[in-house]
Amino acid sequence: MFRISQYLREVAAPTATGATRQPPGPVVIWNLIRRCNLTCKHCYSISADHNFPGELSTDEIFRVMDELKQFRVPVLILSGGEPLLRPDIFDISARARAMGFYVGLSTNGTMIDESNIDRIAAMNYDYIGISIDGLRETHDMFRRKQGAFDASMRAIRLCRDRDLKVGMRFTVTMDNAHELTPLLDLMEVEDVNKFYLSHLNYAGRGNRNRKDDATHAVSRQAVQTLIDRCWSDIQRGIDREYVTGNNDADAVYLLHWIKKHHPERYDHIHERLRQWGGNSSGVNIANIDNLGNVHPDTFWWHYSLGSVKERRFADIWTDTGDPIMAGLKRRPRQIGGRCAGCHFFDVCGGNTRIRAWQTHDDPWAEDPGCYLDDDEINPADFRANTRIGQDAEMV
Repeated sequence: MFRISQYLREVAAPTATGATRQPPGPVVIWNLIRRCNLTCKHCYSISADHNFPGELSTDEIFRVMDELKQFRVPVLILSGGEPLLRPDIFDISARARAMGFYVGLSTNGTMIDESNIDRIAAMNYDYIGISIDGLRETHDMFRRKQGAFDASMRAIRLCRDRDLKVGMRFTVTMDNAHELTPLLDLMEVEDVNKFYLSHLNYAGRGNRNRKDDATHAVSRQAVQTLIDRCWSDIQRGIDREYVTGNNDADAVYLLHWIKKHHPERYDHIHERLRQWGGNSSGVNIANIDNLGNVHPDTFWWHYSLGSVKERRFADIWTDTGDPIMAGLKRRPRQIGGRCAGCHFFDVCGGNTRIRAWQTHDDPWAEDPGCYLDDDEINPADFRANTRIGQDAEMV
């Protein structure tokens, strides 16, 4: 996850750069259930509205939670499928909160209504992310259910009115990119304080539908739109969060924007971004699926590192005998193609490996999702380079 707001606030009011700090353990995104009441066009888990056999029991989940705490995992993101379809979701949530985890709930929102909002509020989730993939017609098309937009927006309002931290999540494709600005307007009208833009990653139905992925020009314009909106908020003293995911080239794009518009902050932000380091799949991001299989992140469901039913999470996560984990944990990663000569590799970290694997059948190939031009990733004279911004509004 790339936090645009965090770095633009540093442009407006820089703070001292300290030593690089590593999280004590990975953020764990936990797909507690595969069942979902929707069949979304870009679902990475290929969920459907029926039960899937072999899922972890409540007792097994509690045992693994104890292991994660011992391994100093700081964050649990409870996801699915649709996590609210698990009968024990509130038992799991309450225990996670009591153990001191930062607990997020990742939901499509359609199951949040007046009948359960009080109980959801009582869980005191640190964050609730609700997917909104466009305005009404577009969202319902993506979610393949008429009325899904209205139900999800109702959930956002219910959470907001209970003073819960709630955010809108948006996956940009060629089918909905034109509605990004109207969604940001809607965010402002509805007083939502976080917007997460996800680039399409090639997993599950997202891989099947990758022909609909945003072009490079559309991707970069989407990021520029978030930068513009975020910077405007900061200038007006408005505290909202804008983040992106699944394309670490976004950090390099922002760095170029800063070079053009705030050159006095370039070195400071560049150092901050080096400390961040880009893609952290298999390092600071982990996934446990509904069956207990561990993956480098949520888009690697085709590749299991081991099962928490058979081994402790810590033993799985630290086992670099697995070639994928060895490659992901290597610093710097050994990535080929354009990535190998990228001037900003220490910022991006080679971007998303799953897109490379799905496209090139090689997890260590260049990421086809990088929308930066050759002269942007390896300028002959960076300080004289003014290429950035010529094909997107950067004012």
